[in-house]
Amino acid sequence: MMNKTLQWSIVTTTVALLCLLSYLFADIQTALWFHTIDTTLFHKVFSKITLFGDSLGYLAGGLLLFAFFRNWNSYWASLGLFLFSTVAISGITADLVKYVAGRARPKLYFHEHLYGFDFFHWENAWTSFPSGHSATAMSVAILLAILYPRWRLVSLFWGLLIAFSRIVLAEHYISDVIAGSFLGIVSTLLLYKLYFKSKFEASEHNKI
Repeated sequence: MMNKTLQWSIVTTTVALLCLLSYLFADIQTALWFHTIDTTLFHKVFSKITLFGDSLGYLAGGLLLFAFFRNWNSYWASLGLFLFSTVAISGITADLVKYVAGRARPKLYFHEHLYGFDFFHWENAWTSFPSGHSATAMSVAILLAILYPRWRLVSLFWGLLIAFSRIVLAEHYISDVIAGSFLGIVSTLLLYKLYFKSKFEASEHNKI
C-alpha cells in the first residue's frame, strides 16, 4: 500500500500536469466559447451561483459561530473556527500565488490578446491564477463532506458547480479553476488532520 507522501506526490503531479495541458490546449478555446454566450440565461444563472464562492460570508459566518458557541458548545465553536480558518488560509494562499504568478485573466485575451504570465502584478486583470472563488468553494465543500458524510455528494457537487461558474463566466481559465480547487481541498484536509480532527472527536456529543 502506498504511503501518504507518495500518494500526495502523485496527486499533486497529476494536478500540475492537468493545469499545464489545459494551459497549452484548452484554456483559450474554452474561454472564447463561453464568452460567446455571455448574454444567455445559462450565463445569468451561473452569475448567481458564483456569488456563493465569495469568501466574505464564510469568514464572517465562521467567526460568528465561533464567538457565539465557544463558551457553551465546543462542536459548533470548532466548526466555526474550522470554516473561518480553511477559507482564510486557502484565500490568503491563493492571493499570494496570484500576485506572484501575474497571470492575465481571460478579459485581457478578449480585448488585447494577452495570454500567459507576467510575474508580480497586483492589478485585478493580472490575478487569474489560481481561482480564489474555486478555492473557497472547495474548502467549504470538503469541510461539509468531512463533517456530514451523508451529504458528501451534494456538497461536492455544489462546490464544483461554483468552481465551474468561474469558467462559464469567463472570469478564469480551466487551469485557474483546477489549481484553485486543489488548493481549497488540500488546505481543508490538512487543517482537519493536523488540528481539527481531534477537536471534533472530543466534542461529538455536543453536535446536536
